[in-house]
Amino acid sequence: MLFCRFIFILVLIMFIYNVTVNIADDAHKDWVKWMKEVHIPDVMKTGCFIDNQMVKVLYVEDEGHTYSMQYKFLEMGDIEKYQKEFAPKLQAEHTTKFKDKYTAFRTLLQIVD
Repeated sequence: MLFCRFIFILVLIMFIYNVTVNIADDAHKDWVKWMKEVHIPDVMKTGCFIDNQMVKVLYVEDEGHTYSMQYKFLEMGDIEKYQKEFAPKLQAEHTTKFKDKYTAFRTLLQIVD
């Protein structure tokens, strides 16, 4: 039964909110710790996402370290709610804590398999 439930969830996942961040060397360790212990849990507490993963981008020619945070959601209404009700505060906290130590960009992806 657990296997069937897992398959059902995979079929429903349709979108990914991707946040790619390049973080400076001197802030890297603190940033990773803060992301894992504070920021990502806060994003998940919004209830707008059903799963997440944090991956390191390899072989980037930029200085620093590049990561992709991927938050999975089911309907466009979920991301619209997140962007309207939660993102401004969470992004402001990130900016306050890491100021000029990072660059970021966000993309919405649709799963097509």
